[in-house]
Amino acid sequence: MSRDHDLPEAPGRRLLLKGAVAAGALTAASAVPGVAHAAPPKPAAYANPLVQQRADPHIHRHTDGFYYFTATAPEYDRIVLRRSRTLNGLTTAAESVIWRAHPTGDMGAHIWAPELHRIGGKWYIYFAAAPAEDVWRIRIWVLENAHPNPFEGTSVERGQIRTAWETFSLDATTFTHRGTRYLCWAQHEPGMDNNTGLFLSEMANPWTLTGPQVRLSTPEFDWECIGFKVNEGPYALKRNGRIFLTYSASATDHHYCVGMLTVDADANLMDPANWSKSPTPVFTSNDTTQQYGPGHNCFTVAEDGRSDVLVYHARQYKEIVGDPLNDPNRHTRIQRLGWNPDGTPNFGIPVADTTAATVQ
Repeated sequence: MSRDHDLPEAPGRRLLLKGAVAAGALTAASAVPGVAHAAPPKPAAYANPLVQQRADPHIHRHTDGFYYFTATAPEYDRIVLRRSRTLNGLTTAAESVIWRAHPTGDMGAHIWAPELHRIGGKWYIYFAAAPAEDVWRIRIWVLENAHPNPFEGTSVERGQIRTAWETFSLDATTFTHRGTRYLCWAQHEPGMDNNTGLFLSEMANPWTLTGPQVRLSTPEFDWECIGFKVNEGPYALKRNGRIFLTYSASATDHHYCVGMLTVDADANLMDPANWSKSPTPVFTSNDTTQQYGPGHNCFTVAEDGRSDVLVYHARQYKEIVGDPLNDPNRHTRIQRLGWNPDGTPNFGIPVADTTAATVQ
């Protein structure tokens, strides 16, 4: 029903064999003359925008059959959570505030990009925050909830994740690979002429890095440096003997886009030389569908338990008055993720907005 909560895996061999047997049975049945056969069910059509005014979305499909959704609220002052047994159901699911920014001091401003992960029988939320009195001193923080239901229990503040430098850092994500837990995040590296690059470290526990941390990517291509020199919002997907690490680049207007790093699953993830970087973005704004600035994506799996789904935010217009960060209309969107013959993901283009008839 679900996959590994930290790093989506390929469908299991038994599931694939069951699919093959079922397909063979359908083929055989269709050869019988005079017998009517039901068409295979169509894949679900997804409503877009899925959730309005929710940026940096994260959707986790848990073993209880629910999709758990969290994202950045445009007021930057709280962490919200909703759940549904279907992806489309997240649109109308009740939303709960599970944690609020502090009125003063640490974790008082710029509550950004929460991610919900289930680790060792507990729930953890990774998010960015700054002191109320110094709103750009943004760092990575962690909440822990031991209750089986993340809407209940107590959110224990496990504190700041300490990296090698006390600099601007955000957008932490965690995943496991072959028994090792990793944290990947965005941070400004002292001495570098950029805003943020991407870093990786092994973890001692869900809120502590073991070190060392290594730099996987820094903005270098023109498309990564429009407005700001940014690599941020990493997220990992393991398929076809590789790990694909997507990230977002450039300013958060219509230039915002998705890039990708790739590493062989058998390689040492902590050696940056083993990672290759796509020279062009893999997902960009599209005038035809009128979706702009797609980015800060994650991945989940469809209700069939097999089909990959791309989750991201985008706006419906290019023109923004003032700082794009003050524009609330980055909406959560989802669409099927395709695959190329060589085993690499095919992101396609941001799909157009849907109507009620489209998703019936």
